[in-house]
Amino acid sequence: MTHLVSHSRRLRDTPFTPGVEASGVTGYTVYNRMLLPTIFESIEADYRHLKSHVQVWDVSVERQIELNGPDALKLMQKLTPRDLSRMQSDQCYYIPVVDENGGMLNDPVAIKHDDTRWWISIADSDLLLWVKGLAVGAGFDVRVFEPDVSPLAVQGPKSDALMEKVFGSVVHDIRFFRQKRLAFGNSSFIVSRSGYSKQGGFEIYVEGSENGMPLWDALFSAGKDLDVRPGCPNLIERVEGGLLSYGNDMTRDNSPFECGLGRFCKPAEGSDFIGRNALEAEAGTGPSRQVRAVSIAGDPIRPPRNAWPLIKGDQKVGQITSAAWSPDFGTNVSIAMVDKDHWEAGTELMVETPEGPRDAVVQEQFWK
Repeated sequence: MTHLVSHSRRLRDTPFTPGVEASGVTGYTVYNRMLLPTIFESIEADYRHLKSHVQVWDVSVERQIELNGPDALKLMQKLTPRDLSRMQSDQCYYIPVVDENGGMLNDPVAIKHDDTRWWISIADSDLLLWVKGLAVGAGFDVRVFEPDVSPLAVQGPKSDALMEKVFGSVVHDIRFFRQKRLAFGNSSFIVSRSGYSKQGGFEIYVEGSENGMPLWDALFSAGKDLDVRPGCPNLIERVEGGLLSYGNDMTRDNSPFECGLGRFCKPAEGSDFIGRNALEAEAGTGPSRQVRAVSIAGDPIRPPRNAWPLIKGDQKVGQITSAAWSPDFGTNVSIAMVDKDHWEAGTELMVETPEGPRDAVVQEQFWK
């Protein structure tokens, strides 16, 4: 069944939408009130190409929240249990943002310009309103707003080669989760070695919507001999790699510990971040459930539109949140939230799918 997306001012195009549509996009989803491509040729064909070549992704939906002012660092540290005190100006930090109960509100990447100016590159949520509320409520001297910044990702094993053609050999000096400001025409953009795939690559934070299509065109012109294609976050590849999707694999009903993010919950001494009491209590007892890789037997399955219950005997012991058939591993791969007594590798479970029950096994690690 084909579903059409009705456009309005509430559903924003991106600076790269003309390039995306000219390239033959065949599927979209809505993310942060913007269009996010999901398919070009097919999920499996896009997956094969991503693992072999290089793709350019319109990920403008990763909106930025800018914190700008004398109290920007205070507000940043209020938002997250991760210690930001030693963060260097060329680093990108993956940070859990939690509410007063320790529940995940978002899992953004923080970019530090300096102590008085930060960007938070967010997943799909209304985090801007939460941050503005905290700033106003605490009386912080800081402006909180969405700047005109639209990320463009270059992902795949040939990403270094393509980026060098456009930005020069300096791209090879950028280490994982580090960033540099690089010149492009009369502008310059922050370029980080990061991205929502396990194939390696970069994210370019394009400042100024007018710069979107010139950069898009430059990348495609430079990458003709590299078989560059448009792409997007790929369901199969991200599930294989265990890349969590906020709103799918975790919500504010889950803590960072349940999401396997405990290593990012080591706050600075004296930090009074929101949710500290709840997370300290959970750190003492450990989580009662946690994200796990689970293989599902049988023929290729359709990705779930809703969570599928995981069963042991007559008891629900978790749920499958994302799943796909993996051509490379020859099995259905999935991300699941599993109760503590049943999360050990090798545990045999049953998953209730819309097509009927399937055997499932908890894995030692994700497929990479």
